[in-house]
Amino acid sequence: MARADISNIEDIQLLVNTFYSRVQGNELLGPIFNGILKDRWTEHLEKMYRFWQTILLEVPTYSGSPFPPHAKLPVSQLHFDTWLQLWHGTLDDFFVGEKAEEAKWRGSRMAEMFMYKIDYYRNNNAKPLL
Repeated sequence: MARADISNIEDIQLLVNTFYSRVQGNELLGPIFNGILKDRWTEHLEKMYRFWQTILLEVPTYSGSPFPPHAKLPVSQLHFDTWLQLWHGTLDDFFVGEKAEEAKWRGSRMAEMFMYKIDYYRNNNAKPLL
């Protein structure tokens, strides 16, 4: 399969479905995601389609704040490094181009910000604003 850039909702769905299939099967991440999402995977995937469609294709289908559901996850830097390895690998397997690179950059920034905020809330006994 020739790789091209991310350009439509079908590309977003391929990316999200493949990535989260890899997350579900990952020995470190799978138990966390499967334990929290349980039977709500379809709902989560739909939300991720809208999120990445809004971010990468500038089609405003997502509204909300992505951080609060992640605030109390039992995760460390290793979890985020693993998440990023799967994210970048999935992008590299299917896509090449400006949007694919943007998706990598945005994923990296999100992981960095989420880890920073999770550490902050843990270490300061603070609660995230919803």
